[in-house]
Amino acid sequence: MARRSGFLRPVAAASVLALGALSLGAAPSASVSAAPSRSAPSSAGAVTPAVSGTPLHRRVSTLPGSDAVFSCQTTTPATCYGPQQIRHAYGVDKLGRRGVDGRGTTIVIVDAFQSPTIRADLASFDSTFGLPTARLRIIAPQGLTPFDPADADQVGWSSEISLDVEWAHAIAPRARIDLVLARSDDDADIERALAYVAAHRLGNVVSQSFGEAEQCLAVSALGEHRIFARMVAHGTTLLASAGDDGAAQPSCDGTSWVQAASTPANDPLVTGVGGTALFADGITGAYHYETVWNEPQYASAGGSGLSEVFREPAFQRRVQHTGHRSVPDVSYNAAIDEGVIVAWGSSGQGPGFFSFGGTSCGSPQWAGLVALANQVAHHRLGNINPALYRLGTSRAYRFLFHDVTRGNTSVTLPDAAGNAVSVSGPSAHRGWDFATGFGSPKADILVPALAGARD
Repeated sequence: MARRSGFLRPVAAASVLALGALSLGAAPSASVSAAPSRSAPSSAGAVTPAVSGTPLHRRVSTLPGSDAVFSCQTTTPATCYGPQQIRHAYGVDKLGRRGVDGRGTTIVIVDAFQSPTIRADLASFDSTFGLPTARLRIIAPQGLTPFDPADADQVGWSSEISLDVEWAHAIAPRARIDLVLARSDDDADIERALAYVAAHRLGNVVSQSFGEAEQCLAVSALGEHRIFARMVAHGTTLLASAGDDGAAQPSCDGTSWVQAASTPANDPLVTGVGGTALFADGITGAYHYETVWNEPQYASAGGSGLSEVFREPAFQRRVQHTGHRSVPDVSYNAAIDEGVIVAWGSSGQGPGFFSFGGTSCGSPQWAGLVALANQVAHHRLGNINPALYRLGTSRAYRFLFHDVTRGNTSVTLPDAAGNAVSVSGPSAHRGWDFATGFGSPKADILVPALAGARD
C-alpha cells in the first residue's frame, strides 16, 4: 500500500509578551503522552501516510494575527516553525517582495479519503499567520468517501491533507489549490485519481506525499509511468516525498524492513524530495544550518534508495554511475523536533494546532516553489529534473542550494516480532549525494533559475 509520509505533535501558542514564562516546548498546563512506537505496516498494495505522535502531546489556545508566536518557536534551538520562518529560511520571502506569489498557477495535491474540516483548518491557518484567503477546490473523481473518525487510517490521511494544503499555500499563497481525493489509499484508487488529473490536464504541478517500496506496488509501474508521461507532456511538474524510513521500506508482507526505493518518487519523471533537519531562528527564520533528517528517537529518517525498476536516467549521469535511478533529487526540512505548524481539526480532539515532521512537509512546499517558477516563466515547466541537475552541477550551485554535508539515512527499526532490523544508508557530503540530492533550496535564486532553464 502507498504510505503517506508525515509525523505530528500538537504545539502551543503564546504571546510574544509571554516569552519569558515559556518552558521547553510546552505550556505549564499541557499534558504529555508518549508517542506510539514505529512498526512495519500490515499490508501492501496501498499508500498510507505514516503519521504518529511524538513524546510531547499537548492542547493549548492560539492567538490570531500575523504576529502569532508558538512556544516551540522560542526554544533554543527552535522546535517548530510557522510560514514566516520557513519562508525566510529558504528565501521565499524575498520572492514575495517582488510579487512572486504563485498567482495564475494551480497546485494539485493528491491524497486519499477526505478531511471534513479542511476548509475550516485552512481558514484558521490563514488567519493565524496572516496569509491571504486560499482558493481551494476539492475534487473526488470516484465520489467522496464518508469520513469515519474511528478509522485511524482515515484520521491519518486527514492530517496529511491539512499539512499538504496549508503548506503548499504558505509557499505560493496566490496559487489555486486543487485537492484531488482518491476513494481509498489502495494503489488502484490512487492510480485512478492520478489518471483523472492527467485526463483533465489539472494543474501546473502535482504533489504526492505518499509512497511504498517499489516492489510492493500493486499496479503496473509502467502503467503509472505512462500516466506521469501524459502529465509531463502537458507541461505538468511532478513531485513526491522520498519516505520517512531512511534507507528502509516496509517489506511487502508488513513483517520487516528492506532496503528499497520509494515509489512514486523513484520515477524519473518525478522529483523525489528527501528530508533535512533545519536549524533556524524560531522567530525571525534566520537560517543557521541543516543536517540529514535522522531522528533515532522516533525511528525516522529521510528516505533514500536506488531503484530496481528504473535505470539511471540521463540527467543523473552528471552525478552518479550506479546504473539505477536514485532518490532523492532534492530535500527540505522534515524533522519532527523542528517541525512545521499545522491547523488540524479532524484529529478527534477538536480544532487545534500541531507540529508536523516527515518528508510530507517537503513535497507540497517544493510544489509551491515550482508554482512560483511557473509564474516567473509565464509557462509550465514540465519535468524539472534535467534542469535541476544541470543547475546543480554548475558553478552556481552554492547560490542555488543549501549544501547538506552532515548525517546519513541509516536506520534501525523494529520488525513485527519486535526484533531490531538495521538498514545501512548513504552519508551526506559536499555537493550532490545519495542522502539529500542537491540539498535544500535557496528559493530567491533557484526559482528564477528554474524559470529560465531550457532542456
